[in-house]
Amino acid sequence: MPDKFLSGISGYELFTKFMRSKILSKRTLLSITVLSGLTLLMTLSSYFITKSSIQEGSVLLIENTAVLEKQAQARSELPVRLKIPSINVDAPVEYVGLTPDGAMDVPKGPTKVAWFNLGSRPGEIGSSVIAGHYDWKNKRPAVFDHLYKIRKGDKIYIENEKGAIITFVVRDIRIYGKDDDVLDVFSSSDGKAHLNLITCTGVWNKTEKTRSHRLIVFTDKE
Repeated sequence: MPDKFLSGISGYELFTKFMRSKILSKRTLLSITVLSGLTLLMTLSSYFITKSSIQEGSVLLIENTAVLEKQAQARSELPVRLKIPSINVDAPVEYVGLTPDGAMDVPKGPTKVAWFNLGSRPGEIGSSVIAGHYDWKNKRPAVFDHLYKIRKGDKIYIENEKGAIITFVVRDIRIYGKDDDVLDVFSSSDGKAHLNLITCTGVWNKTEKTRSHRLIVFTDKE
């Protein structure tokens, strides 16, 4: 019994259909091969791109880490003492940040000075700021009682934690109102290292428990 599929088909037609099926099979196979090749190429490309990205990311991370390490190594040492021979100051340094109302904090007692530790360290590029008290209660001596006597050209010394001495020279002395904008005290853009000293001056306000003005001494690293 003839196959139902071949029934009524001539030899030529059978051959033609057979060849078409072969060609179709080859085309299909070729398509599959090409698609497979493209898939492999895309996979390999993705792999190498990903690998390259990871490698580049790793290199970038290493480079950034190296930069941060260099910056950390380049940072000046922490200050431990402030010395101003012209007004007989030789005081230990404590570290302070901001008060709850956003002002620079002050030393806890009359005999120490306070370095603002959110800014530059003494000797680094920028403006480092140190505050000290004036006219302590009960007439006790305070570290900056005689800061008003300082003059341009006087030298100020910072001793750091490694025992090294950094020298600064007084450039200017100014008086600000307690509510004045003092941004120039805490920042600079000249690419040099500065140390600025702050204390109170003026009339005592009993209600606010502070004086009316601030005495600022601006210095430059020698």
